[in-house]
Amino acid sequence: MRQRSPKPVFRLAAVLVLAVVTSALWAAWLGWDQHRDVQPDGTTTGPYEAWQVIGLVLTLLAPAYWAVSRYGGAVYALGTTAGLTAAAGYDWSDDSSGLFVVGVGLVMAGSLVATTVVSAVITAMTRGETRPGRTGPGT
Repeated sequence: MRQRSPKPVFRLAAVLVLAVVTSALWAAWLGWDQHRDVQPDGTTTGPYEAWQVIGLVLTLLAPAYWAVSRYGGAVYALGTTAGLTAAAGYDWSDDSSGLFVVGVGLVMAGSLVATTVVSAVITAMTRGETRPGRTGPGT
């Protein structure tokens, strides 16, 4: 017995929920750290530490599993990419040089590639699982 695919309105709602969750996770992990660290030689680093970005990526895995197993990889990739892009745009928009647009574009491209890879891995790992509402493996 084949399970019907979710209605388009539910897919759109899932994309929006993922975008909001992703933006909230960005704010939780990266939004509070806004200063750059000045090194003794005068160079600057930051504003984010590696552990903050790693924490963001790891916490995005739970919504990834939910979205890919329930709605498919495209919903996850679009929602997460939209959320990260919007959060980066908002967070970096106070840059007076205007170069933040380049950074936001790179976040968008990189997150789209990364979420596509993550969704393919999750799909491959869960291919044989029986999900609620489904009968038999892989149906």
